[in-house]
Amino acid sequence: MGKSVSSVTSEAYEVYRDSWGIPHLRASDPIRLSYAQGRVTALDRAWQLEVERHRAQGSSAAFLGADCVGWDRFARQARLDDTARRCHEALDPDTAAWLGAYVEGVNSGLAEGAARDDRFARTGHTPTPWEPWVPLSVWIATHILFAGFATKLWRERVARVLGDEAATLFATDGPGTAGSNGWLVPGDRTVTGAAIIAGDPHRFIEEPGVYQQIRISCPEYDVLGLAVPGVPGLAHFGHTGSAAWAITNAMADYQDLYAERLRPTAAGGLEALGPGGTWEPVARHTETIAVAGGADVEVEVLETRRGPVVVREGADGLVPQGADALSLRYPPRVRRDLGFAALPALLRARTVADVDRALDGWAEPVNVVHAADSEGGLLHRVAGAVPLRDGAGRLRPVPAWDSRYDWQGWAPTPAEPVQGFAVMANARGIASPLGVEFAPPHRADRIRELLSGSADWSPQAMADVHRDTYLASAGPLLALLPGLEGLSPAAGRLRARLVAWDRHMEADSTDASVFAAFRSATVRRFAADPVFAGLAPAPGGPEVFHPWLYLLPRVGYALEGLLATPLLPGLDRAAHVRAALEETAAADAPETPWSQLHVLAPWSALPDPDAEWPGLGGDHDCVNATSSVPGFTDRAARASAARYVWDLARREDSLWAVPLGADGVPGSPHHRDQLPLWARCALVPVVTDWARLTKESV
Repeated sequence: MGKSVSSVTSEAYEVYRDSWGIPHLRASDPIRLSYAQGRVTALDRAWQLEVERHRAQGSSAAFLGADCVGWDRFARQARLDDTARRCHEALDPDTAAWLGAYVEGVNSGLAEGAARDDRFARTGHTPTPWEPWVPLSVWIATHILFAGFATKLWRERVARVLGDEAATLFATDGPGTAGSNGWLVPGDRTVTGAAIIAGDPHRFIEEPGVYQQIRISCPEYDVLGLAVPGVPGLAHFGHTGSAAWAITNAMADYQDLYAERLRPTAAGGLEALGPGGTWEPVARHTETIAVAGGADVEVEVLETRRGPVVVREGADGLVPQGADALSLRYPPRVRRDLGFAALPALLRARTVADVDRALDGWAEPVNVVHAADSEGGLLHRVAGAVPLRDGAGRLRPVPAWDSRYDWQGWAPTPAEPVQGFAVMANARGIASPLGVEFAPPHRADRIRELLSGSADWSPQAMADVHRDTYLASAGPLLALLPGLEGLSPAAGRLRARLVAWDRHMEADSTDASVFAAFRSATVRRFAADPVFAGLAPAPGGPEVFHPWLYLLPRVGYALEGLLATPLLPGLDRAAHVRAALEETAAADAPETPWSQLHVLAPWSALPDPDAEWPGLGGDHDCVNATSSVPGFTDRAARASAARYVWDLARREDSLWAVPLGADGVPGSPHHRDQLPLWARCALVPVVTDWARLTKESV
């Protein structure tokens, strides 16, 4: 790259917008372009950038209040920001310069962006300059829970109550973090003869949205895609004109929890028992979390040779017997590498081979990747860093003092040839050797079924796949209904209705609402069964892990497996299903369309109590994956954080949409203008003709 960050000036780039307010940036070189991406992101999303920056640094409670202390404590104890700083120090000079230009752009735009958004005044928060490693810190904080190491806490709890053989009893794509759909249609199945890549990442929906539609162009490349605000480039979803890529969560297991034995030293420090019976020094210091409207909170930060301590003794059965704490070992802290050198390399990709080479250096998180190019090249592979180690470490915390559980290098990342359609939906498949728990196969199977119905796919037709609401996971529960005996007349009528239902969670379906009520009643009755009594108490330990540790959501997401497992011979499934059917029939619920119950409930750092959100179709295991928590709420907190269709024949025929809009400032014209389209799975045309864009003065 060659140019220094200090040479970047605000006059060195141009900003254009399409009719949706999506920024299209043009600069004379990659450094100036990265600066422009940072500055425009700060102008559009200053509040979001500051929230994410302070969450990554464990300082969000200073302006958001006491509710954020739990996360801030975890961020500090897990050493997220310190890990980012170490990874930044290890960057090659060119990547560091490119990243530094983005940070300089953010810093140049933060004050102006903050002036647009009254949330700064309402909280009294004033932005301060970003340190050079903040984009890496934001990235780590965004993805630290993606591999689901907190599930190991749940498995430990289950094993203690139900026995070791039941550790994975609740295995499913649980309440935790992320999923996605993705599919690649080769050119022999499209109207143009060129490949189409489509899909949608499933995340907790946030306001502002977690993905930013953007185009970045300079003489070396012209790329459009979905950026993570606070991070330069287009890590997950991009189209360079001749090549395109997309990812889903591989569901790989690459983080370990180690049970640590600690003892005090004569000098007032701590030691941890390491392999071979050797007592090793523990790094120890105290940090202070400032809390808006409350007293400061002191946090003790400990780190053993395995990693930072994230759970201490007394955490309600989370720490194995004979241990005092749990430490977290995760690849970026071990390797001092996030794989960020891949980001500028992806922007330069012209072929599938270029994408493949770039992703050889990827680290965190571990993804399944689809890529295609205009010459017919296709790619289906896994990218990321997964340690080689004893299989027990994938399931539950393992003893730090046993060398059998040391990491022994890095696993090869699988790749497969594309034969027919390539589908990725977090189910078992290409990434199976790298994980433990995967999503049920329903979404992947349904996508394959839909794609097989045509041999002349177009970008516009992909919207029909995105919006599909068939709920295959309803089958096992409904299959129990015909065998029930002694039902009341009302329950008998309800049974007949459910058996005849087409199993589509359509927005206007009242049958979908009735099924959801019946399913929730079943989940609550299962969760109340005495067999699960030892798992029913409210969880202890750090509150950031509580979503993984509550019984009711676990039963809700694992219901399909619990209906069939032989591990619970004392669970009278038929009795619970019969009682749930009677309960639902007796409630005589009104004929309510599903969308009136299944209402979007996004997360916001500063919620607006008067905000109105749309009702949605779909459900957790539908292709239109709008996820509620069966047994607890019908509201949808997780859904498609973006939708995309990349056309390799003509990039200008590509399509995309995000849940809200391009602008992160409430009340601005483009803050929520895509929301009605997104709610019905419609897509916005990509614009590539500069003459059709409106130039802004810089």
